[in-house]
Amino acid sequence: MLLISDTVEVGGPKGPAHKPVFPPSPVELWNPEAFTKGPPMEAFAQMRKASPIAWMSEPEDRPGFWALTRHEDVMRVNADYETFSSQRGGILMSHQRSEMQLARASLDTMINMDAPMHMQLRREHMPYFTPAYLRGLTDRVEGEVTRLLDAMAKQGRVDLVQAVSAHLPLFTLCEILGVPVEDRPKFLTWMHFLEMANSFAAERSGAGGGLESAAAEVPPEMKAFLDAFTASIQEMFDYGRHMLHKRRLDPQADLMSAIAKAQVDGDLLSDEYLDGSWLLIVFAGNDTTRNTISGSMKLLSDFPEEKAKLIARPELMPGAVNEFIRMISPVIYMRRTATRDVEVAGQQIAEGEKVVMYYGAANRDAAVFADPDRLDVTRANADKHIAFGYGPHTCIGKRVAQLQLEAVYRQMLGRFPDIRQSGPMDVAPNNFVYAIRSMPVAFTPET
Repeated sequence: MLLISDTVEVGGPKGPAHKPVFPPSPVELWNPEAFTKGPPMEAFAQMRKASPIAWMSEPEDRPGFWALTRHEDVMRVNADYETFSSQRGGILMSHQRSEMQLARASLDTMINMDAPMHMQLRREHMPYFTPAYLRGLTDRVEGEVTRLLDAMAKQGRVDLVQAVSAHLPLFTLCEILGVPVEDRPKFLTWMHFLEMANSFAAERSGAGGGLESAAAEVPPEMKAFLDAFTASIQEMFDYGRHMLHKRRLDPQADLMSAIAKAQVDGDLLSDEYLDGSWLLIVFAGNDTTRNTISGSMKLLSDFPEEKAKLIARPELMPGAVNEFIRMISPVIYMRRTATRDVEVAGQQIAEGEKVVMYYGAANRDAAVFADPDRLDVTRANADKHIAFGYGPHTCIGKRVAQLQLEAVYRQMLGRFPDIRQSGPMDVAPNNFVYAIRSMPVAFTPET
């Protein structure tokens, strides 16, 4: 089984092969600094109207890409894996050849695979995301939410990220994986460094560099941090390999065993693909839920009348959670690579060119969602959002994210009805995920 990291295409001819039909993007979408207040929704609204398929030039020798912002077009590209490949160029805006374990593992994983390999691995994961399994998980999540809220109840002011958002997804992930309780504190440290690596790589990618070039430029005073970062990431991969090989010898009823026993074309995964599977589940199992929990607080603070509806009618919470996810769209984009010449909405796209789908833009498309920039906890079609993707690559853990959000906001609004954002949130410069680093909140403390 060839490693995707050895075969993925990097670069390409500069500029589009066919003349763009629509005007260019009004914002530099390749630049993470354009996302420090969250996704640029005003620019996306302009693009949906005037440039639904816009050519985005990139700096230096990077080739550029087609940016898609309409719901219809994003769904079409997501669904057509034969024409728009995840494997040929990966799912990130740009890649560089690298021997760094973190960089290679980010490619050697299910999310970058096309059929049939993708479906073979996906089937191995499915038993841990079925309704029957999730019923038991829900009780444990509810208990953890209660514990986290108890810890903040008497304070009156907290950073929601540190109090809840950073902890609950990791608890849930460890429950699904079957991580021993004594090992779980390690995950907080690993996630801290993974999030820094994600933002750091996004910043360097915007500047035309990667992690290796960034490491080469670190000043001497940063060497201690870099050493700690390297040691933590290495520990994460070593732990993953150790536990996955252990599960092959002694399988348990957990997702870790499913990953360990997964096969493609009859062969167990190599260590490189075990690294990729481990990285994907640790990162994806945490990041989207963490940022949606935080971002939902901003929405409820900006739309107090909708918050009041949820407090008065808690039964609205499942639909409201879909509305939260629609408006936040924590994964900003996914990239595909055209495998043949193709036309999308009147624009010719050449074989080999990058196509980047902006989920948040698609989820604010007025052609699908009336008054799309307004939070509506009773929106009838909120579940038509595509924040978790669409088609073969729909996020396998989307229901896990939903049940965590439901538990957090049902309990939190019940206990702290006046909770609200109390200061500016801090958003990392990241054009791949809506990375909320801090969300200050205030509420009447419990006595």
